[in-house]
Amino acid sequence: MKVPIRHIAGHLVWSTHGSVWAIYRLHPGPDPQGRREESVQGTYVPAAVRDEQLAKITHLVRSLSGAPRLYGLCAQVDAGEIALRMIEGIEPAEQAPGDGPHPWVENVEATLDLLDEQEMHRRTLWLAVPLQSETRGIQVSASLGAAWAEVAPMLGMHLTPVARREVSAYREQAARVEAALAGGIAFRPARPAEVVWMIQHALHRGVGEPLLAQAESSEMYGGQVRGGVLRSPSYADLGQMRLQEGGIDPGLDEVDELQGAGQITRSGRTAWWRLKAGSPLGRRWLQVESETGMGYQAQLALAECPPAVSQDAADLFAQLELLDFPVDYAVDLALVPAEKARQQVRRKKNELIDQADQYDARLTGMPASLTEAARDLGELDARLSRTSVEVEVQSVTVLTVWGPTAAVCDARARALAALLASADYRAVRPAGLQEALFVLGLPGTARPGVVREFTQHQISEDWALSGAFTSAEVGDPTGMFLGIDLDCGTTRPVLINVADAPKVEASASMGIVGDLGAGKSVLQKLIAEAVWARGGCAICIDRTPVREWATFARTAAKGRAQIIDAARAQVSIDPLRLFGGPEGRHYALSYLTLQLGIGPMSTHGEVLHHAVEQAAACAQPSMHRVLEVLKEMAAREAGKRQDAAATLAGLLRVVATHSLARMVFDPSLAPVRLDASSACDMIVITTAGLTLPPKAAFDKPEVLHQQPLEALIGRAVLYLVAALARQTAFADPERFTAVVLDELYWLTSSAEGTALVHEILHDGRKHGAGLLGACHDALELGPDRGLMAYRALARTADRERARRGLEFVGLDPEDGELLRLVTTGLSPVGHRGREGEFLLTCPRQNTGRIKVSIPRIARIATSITTTPGRRTGPRAAASVPKPLPGDAFETRSRGRV
Repeated sequence: MKVPIRHIAGHLVWSTHGSVWAIYRLHPGPDPQGRREESVQGTYVPAAVRDEQLAKITHLVRSLSGAPRLYGLCAQVDAGEIALRMIEGIEPAEQAPGDGPHPWVENVEATLDLLDEQEMHRRTLWLAVPLQSETRGIQVSASLGAAWAEVAPMLGMHLTPVARREVSAYREQAARVEAALAGGIAFRPARPAEVVWMIQHALHRGVGEPLLAQAESSEMYGGQVRGGVLRSPSYADLGQMRLQEGGIDPGLDEVDELQGAGQITRSGRTAWWRLKAGSPLGRRWLQVESETGMGYQAQLALAECPPAVSQDAADLFAQLELLDFPVDYAVDLALVPAEKARQQVRRKKNELIDQADQYDARLTGMPASLTEAARDLGELDARLSRTSVEVEVQSVTVLTVWGPTAAVCDARARALAALLASADYRAVRPAGLQEALFVLGLPGTARPGVVREFTQHQISEDWALSGAFTSAEVGDPTGMFLGIDLDCGTTRPVLINVADAPKVEASASMGIVGDLGAGKSVLQKLIAEAVWARGGCAICIDRTPVREWATFARTAAKGRAQIIDAARAQVSIDPLRLFGGPEGRHYALSYLTLQLGIGPMSTHGEVLHHAVEQAAACAQPSMHRVLEVLKEMAAREAGKRQDAAATLAGLLRVVATHSLARMVFDPSLAPVRLDASSACDMIVITTAGLTLPPKAAFDKPEVLHQQPLEALIGRAVLYLVAALARQTAFADPERFTAVVLDELYWLTSSAEGTALVHEILHDGRKHGAGLLGACHDALELGPDRGLMAYRALARTADRERARRGLEFVGLDPEDGELLRLVTTGLSPVGHRGREGEFLLTCPRQNTGRIKVSIPRIARIATSITTTPGRRTGPRAAASVPKPLPGDAFETRSRGRV
């Protein structure tokens, strides 16, 4: 095979066909310094975002001219790439001998085992724009250089060099192209190694192909201007391939019995039926042989598009992601200005009139197709006349599938054709044109004349609806392996990194909403374990009677966990003993006003404030000292202050003598140390035994005051425990701390708890901390839930709660398909293997459907679930899920672009 590239200078490519191309990477992500990162979209987007994206793509198409070409290539992803992304940004920790593997090393190795030998890819988009220099001499020079490149190798002579002035002229032309593209979607110039990768990828489909990650950081293959001419390395080794259309596959043909099999596809040679081989018409694939093996590719051309298609189902290229195998596409565009396109439309109208006159002479009359064609031409003419910047897109679309064997390749081609047919698109796999269609997918090649019969005509906005310029992604670029993207037919890992969110100016807080048993606690535990394993700290408040978080911490963070039982009074959480200065007085006064049910601006509030100030100023401040100060005030004060002090002392004595409040008022207990030191990475505060008033009581003060003493004490102690967790999380901004609050309603149902959540959400980013809250209703996350950058929505059977959940994750709450997805499509009850499905939104505002995977690590898998009667172990660890047949189509949102 002959490589179509002569020279590469940066992102400019001199082809052997006499043209010069500028190649750009679309949706490029962060730059080499990581200073700029594009905001990517997810699979599900609101209507406003979809319309904005459509407007950008339409602007991009209209700003182009000539015959650009778009490539949508599925870059192979190796499990090692995922491992590198998981450890990126983590400082190597010193570990004493005999301690075993680092916990995050275990996570990385488990991910490698899970993803090993899985077919993984990522969609990459490339735009190639042909450049036309305004200087005629330079155009002639490029054409002559290309012609000489065909002859020079046979004569053993050097190729015609490219002069400096030619390079400068085309760079100026490329700069004008980039100026015209500005304002559309994000792009950057492709690197020389990436251009070479595009060729290597096309030639190595079906066998081991080079990784794009290596090309992204490579400085090879680029030419340089030296001595006044462009000097490039040789690209001849890229073409060490043998292409054979309809090549023999040992799995389908009896190769040993064939004689002269190499002559099968050559015209004028032995007939194929005399060689005991299958018909060449049945072998519609391209056999590509290289030193790494034999691959098979099938090229399908889009031969017919529906005359009208709804906006909800027009995303042709986006639907390719639903297949369980990768599909490449190359779209050769010819952009015709509106005026010229209108002239073509008028000519077609005149032809229809002539045909109508001819049919009038027939008894059968005029067929209905002529009326429909006239209507379509009239609509096209009207839309072209609406604006002078409109263009007609004449496109030739080639879809490519591949496989290690011809049978696999053929099956995938048939599946792709069936998918397109279900959407009224007709794709053909022409025999005899496989190599011509393959060449169209290489950068720098001219469009073969034989493929013009597959040209489709659309207005720019209609073509933009196909989604060719869009890509969907969910999660963060780096971080922990959370699970698998369910909106992708192949295996696509999902990573999130809450600890790094403050470093990119985003909130590290996460809200999780879903029904009972939908997987909220499992998701929280996985994130909390990843936080401490990656060098952070997790502070968890466990309200469950079974103390599930304490059990999980003892196994998952063995030797690194601290368990504090708030109901057994083994340590003191007295705020005046734990914190000095204003913080201690603030938390002490807030706790007491909540516990006693008094207003801070009343006489009782003033007396209590004075008592706290006096107790905090003594040599050994404590909550017990507050009770003594109130007794002293009751003895020496007079009037209302005396009555208030006596009343408060009596009420506080009742509370202080109760066993549930001992950890607040008993001065003999040693104070707890929640310093998140290097010896303790996961701190769990269990509150089993502390009861709460019913939720309805919080709306009526008279009902709240009539609650049992245990409930009132539990409410106040839980507030104090949460406040201590907040203060500890803010202590060291250099070390990320996650405050985990399951069943968050118990905190946000009171004004004091809502204020505390408000403080963590507002100030957490500055202090390197985040809140991981879970509840059954988005309203229970509090009024500041909009500040949570990470949002997850699990199965929610109630439609009203589902609507609030969809609004929380940023989607349309009135969308019928999304409501069906949330109420019945996520983790359906009784479907084994479907547990842990969520709609996930990350700070980049990309929402997608994922399945959370529990790593195959015994210390995690044995205690992470709480399903009664089901023992969790390594055998039950999650495997790579596959969408059920048709499931991805039924749950696809209308918000998809």
